[in-house]
Amino acid sequence: MALDTITQVWDDKFVGEMKTPSGTIKIGDAEGGMYPYHLFFGAVGSCFYSTFLSIAKKKRLSFDKAVLEVSGHKETGKENNLIEQITMKLIITKPSNEKALMKSAELGTKFCSIHELLSKTTNIDLILEFE
Repeated sequence: MALDTITQVWDDKFVGEMKTPSGTIKIGDAEGGMYPYHLFFGAVGSCFYSTFLSIAKKKRLSFDKAVLEVSGHKETGKENNLIEQITMKLIITKPSNEKALMKSAELGTKFCSIHELLSKTTNIDLILEFE
């Protein structure tokens, strides 16, 4: 089953565009361009959030706003050069049920295919805060 197809068009430098079925974004050194780790952390975060939101909606949970910050690091000089740590910090404003939203976030990590794939080689921490 094909998930999606994107096309990247580059010049002979590091200036490009990524075309997707839903739009185009600038990548690399293009003005306002997204760099590889921007796209990578964006993919991790949006996959997790989409999964979390689907679970929360099925449970009829609500909140006013969510802010998700995704960061990570890798150790340089190691042979494998893999990302060792990703931290996702989710801040939920005016939650209807903190405990149930926490469980939904935990399930979101398990059912997000990108998170699940990365967790095989990377430690991923989820920090959940409520306001």
